Amino acid sequence: MRKTSRIVGAVLAVVALTGSLAACGGDSLENKGDGSEAGGGSGGKGSLVIGSASFTESKVLAELYAQILADAGYRTSITTVKNRELYAPSLEKGEIDVVPEYAATIAEFLNAKENGPKAPEEKPVASSDVKATVAALAELAEPRGLKVLPAGEAVDQNAFAVSEEFARKNGLKTLSDLGKSKLKVKIAAGDECAVRPFCAPGLKATYGIDVVGIDPKGVGTPQSKQAVRDGVDQLVLTTTTDAVVDGLVFLEDDKKLQNADNVLPVVNAKDAGSAEIADALGRLTKTLTTEDLAELNRSVDAERAKPKDVAKEYLESKKLLGK
Repeated sequence: MRKTSRIVGAVLAVVALTGSLAACGGDSLENKGDGSEAGGGSGGKGSLVIGSASFTESKVLAELYAQILADAGYRTSITTVKNRELYAPSLEKGEIDVVPEYAATIAEFLNAKENGPKAPEEKPVASSDVKATVAALAELAEPRGLKVLPAGEAVDQNAFAVSEEFARKNGLKTLSDLGKSKLKVKIAAGDECAVRPFCAPGLKATYGIDVVGIDPKGVGTPQSKQAVRDGVDQLVLTTTTDAVVDGLVFLEDDKKLQNADNVLPVVNAKDAGSAEIADALGRLTKTLTTEDLAELNRSVDAERAKPKDVAKEYLESKKLLGK
């Protein structure tokens, strides 16, 4: 459910944001011992708190940020917070200094906070154009004391896959191919796929795909993927950084239905807005690809490696430490 409902879910949660923060008070930040002061760091340039959401990819990105900043001379620690509704205010207050984010999602989250919960639907600021999306994000972020650093190639957005056999049999490489095939398609996904604009309704409107039902087995779950491998369902909703897709093949989103959820750092401008921090994070952003991120996720989810360890190995393999 994380991806397909990311923007809409975040927007809806804004309505309850004030009450949630009041209820949580100062206990909203959960400092994880295994991530505390990740990567060490001399601390000669000061201390930085890296924020992480509670899912694998965010934890991996937070470790990457923490370790590359530690290598640049900062003392870093990671604070894991359940969701964006809690960590975003902490970022604005300076309780958190740096957060790995997704351009389209955070743009619409701030759009809803600034212009009301219906704004992302009625007057969206995000699109499939990453430059335009980041520009809109920066405009919304700056008045809140936030600085948006450049986005990279790595992108985590909704992705749809079919079985290798189904793709081969029907000559499918893109979602347009699936629409032109006129095949009836049942999607293994979360039940919200039926109403989300970037899922079933979007597939029908943009590609003419004949969606005949939703099999509510979840987004990218083992059960959803197996249903497609077995031919019970024809299409599975997962994400572009899902590396556990044996026997499946992604269909290209060739008409750009999905918004530009490219990975980028968002920082507290006062406490972490320096050129040195931007340069350190920028070296990582320019290097990290969608495939890299998928492999890092796979190492954690499939091989049970620790985010801290896979982050260190990646940074060393790319020669991003010791700069």
